[in-house]
Amino acid sequence: KMNRVFDPKANKVVLGRFGWKSNQPSTRQQLVGALAGDMGITSTVKPRPNCPPAQKACAAWSRHNERHPEISDADLEAMTLYHYALAIPAPRNTSAPKVMQGKKLFEVAGCASCHLPDLQTGTFDPFPALSNRTIHPYTDLLLHDMGEELADHRPDYLADGRQWRTPPLWGIGLVTAVNGTLHLMHDGRARTFLEAILWHGGEGEYSRNAVRQMNAADREALLLFLEAL
Repeated sequence: KMNRVFDPKANKVVLGRFGWKSNQPSTRQQLVGALAGDMGITSTVKPRPNCPPAQKACAAWSRHNERHPEISDADLEAMTLYHYALAIPAPRNTSAPKVMQGKKLFEVAGCASCHLPDLQTGTFDPFPALSNRTIHPYTDLLLHDMGEELADHRPDYLADGRQWRTPPLWGIGLVTAVNGTLHLMHDGRARTFLEAILWHGGEGEYSRNAVRQMNAADREALLLFLEAL
């Protein structure tokens, strides 16, 4: 299902697209949340740092500096534009027989029913080059019940404690090259692609069981396809 969230810039409830539970309405708002939550940097959207009651000095600083955000609107817009322009890595080895076999197995196992290979963008005025493009993110950007083993029991707008947004898979084959390690799922519990698949429950249970029943050669082909994304 879709999540519906509040967009402070538009001052209305809109479709959520970003974040583990689709709880952010835009790239800009995702950045605002990361600046505030991960780095403690205030903005005009989030002018106050997270100061628990015991942190009296933090609260006093917040009251004094609320009208003086640490990142300006101009810098925030520049950072947002930079993220709009980030390119997705091109798939690799897509014509290799094993990778092509893995792609078919990905579809047969039902993985592509949530990890949709193709989406069409709409009109996007902030960055027209992204408008009306066919993209290949391998996600439906929707919430799905992924079972009790992945549940965090934390509702977020319309998302309940068992629901997560389908994470895009494009570029996933290069995560280790970029980060040096591979930690997948919302809490990094999966250290391999196969572990991530085997954690799927709920609406992902059918696909998980289909992968379990594959022989070793088919499973290898499936994993090679994921590495090629």
